[in-house]
Amino acid sequence: MTSRTSHRTYEVLRGSSGVVSGESDLWCTYAAVRTLSWLGRTADLPRPGEVAAFLASRQNADGGYAWSAGMNSDAWATYYCTQALADLPAEARGTARASSGDWVRSTAHPDGGYAMTPGQTPDVWATYYAVRVLVEIHGERPPAELTDWLGALQAADGGLAWSPAHAKDGTSDARACYYAVTAWHTATGGRGPLPWDRDRLVRWLRDRQGAGGGFTFQDGDATECLWATFRAVSALARLGESPRDPAGCVAWITDRLRPGGSFTRWPGYPVPDVWAAFCGVGALRELGADPAGLADRVVAAVLSFRTEQGGFTYRAPELASDVLTTSAHLLSGRLADDAARTALRWTEGCVLPNEHGVMYMPGRGSEVRCTLWALAAGAFADDAAARTGIARWLTGAIQNPDGGFGYWEGRASDTVSTCAAAEILAATGSTDAAARRGIAGYLSSCERAPGQYANVPGGTPTLRATLQALRALRLTAGADRAAVEEALARHRVRGGGYGNDNHRVPDLLSTYEATLTADAFEIAWEAGHLARFLDSVRTADGRFAWTPLMATSGGPLADCLGHRLELRLSSERCALPPLALS
Repeated sequence: MTSRTSHRTYEVLRGSSGVVSGESDLWCTYAAVRTLSWLGRTADLPRPGEVAAFLASRQNADGGYAWSAGMNSDAWATYYCTQALADLPAEARGTARASSGDWVRSTAHPDGGYAMTPGQTPDVWATYYAVRVLVEIHGERPPAELTDWLGALQAADGGLAWSPAHAKDGTSDARACYYAVTAWHTATGGRGPLPWDRDRLVRWLRDRQGAGGGFTFQDGDATECLWATFRAVSALARLGESPRDPAGCVAWITDRLRPGGSFTRWPGYPVPDVWAAFCGVGALRELGADPAGLADRVVAAVLSFRTEQGGFTYRAPELASDVLTTSAHLLSGRLADDAARTALRWTEGCVLPNEHGVMYMPGRGSEVRCTLWALAAGAFADDAAARTGIARWLTGAIQNPDGGFGYWEGRASDTVSTCAAAEILAATGSTDAAARRGIAGYLSSCERAPGQYANVPGGTPTLRATLQALRALRLTAGADRAAVEEALARHRVRGGGYGNDNHRVPDLLSTYEATLTADAFEIAWEAGHLARFLDSVRTADGRFAWTPLMATSGGPLADCLGHRLELRLSSERCALPPLALS
């Protein structure tokens, strides 16, 4: 475990100077709907059918749901969508395309845990999501092996860890405690023997309460956080326990209220946002403090976060910048010099007080891919200490026991995140040999056939996963150029571009990664072939679609990748930044 960062100044985030996407976010939408439900105020939600339509748009034909339309299903999105839909008025929910239960069962492992996606290693995030969907949405009972898997999460310090493998290293976290305890409570109704040493677990949770009254996620964290407080008091409540100082905790939570507004996440952070409202209301309910007196102001704030798409973002939409959109604009050269400097400063402020990585949105946990995009866009270019902190965050806090990386701390490893981590370590100048060996070891578990890699160990090989693995291996253990050449030939579309799953339908992400990887391995490619593909995805207004089958722009990320490929074809032959997305 790395040492945690000290408190920073977040004033730069008060009036956003990043770039706003204007789009609804799935997690924000869930948090908004659940907060309204807790307060008994879902009737205040105007046009709930539009919220339901936004959530339903994330469902895939397999029954699961995805973070964004067109992406693969995962347990995270499936939980948030099904739970938020269940909180909406029955007449607004519509009809699901397929049962999510069948998809969730496909993520189960024989040992009793559940994975984020089929073929991935189980973790406690995914297990919590899966159990709640199966029990609360489908009325099913998880297999008995679940209790044994959950029992193996207790670490030597008494807390609970992200997975049994994490528990062996003593990595406990208040979030992991909440997810594990709630999964057990949901599956058993809180009856039967507890699979952990109760006294040690309760003591560890209570020890996370700081002098101010709030809680931290982990031992060594310096700043008390509303998210950690909600998770810790919720875990204690499901164990029939309370904090050492319940009154001090309630006072700390209510101190997070802004004058005339809603909650903020931690001391010194100036922005009331949707997850602070979610955590504040949720924590007060768990502590037995009636939040009804705060309801009007919190509801007004939450409803002001509604977007034109029907869902919600984290704060007022006109100020709801995010790191990916901001980085995409910076990488596309779409910001003037002064605006670019301001946007970079805003991006550099998107760091939690107890972490070093960059968040997708302010107030969320650090994410590997977002950190890579931020660095590629120029963040921390003149801040050696910050770059060192990012490298230590990767290798000391979030590298999994299998050597790979997930999207965020505690999430099971996948190839796209592991490649992003390898690129970050290279960009920050890290020389951590153990981290590089771990990356190479994890990627070997994703090799499904010679030179062909899947995004997770039990997955199906794809072009992007193969190229990501080979780029990461090039940076860590060495990779075979011939394997790259074979992958490019196998997925090359004759009319232009590259396809991820076959060579029939090309897409922008795969074509970008193909060109990037060819350059990294000094493999020649045909300019005309790339130019024909770009012509096929260029929209009437000069932006870029994700595939030739789409008539409109795929948004700022697609526009960024298309523009960077155009620059690569230009007379300047601008190098492609090492970006990874999915």
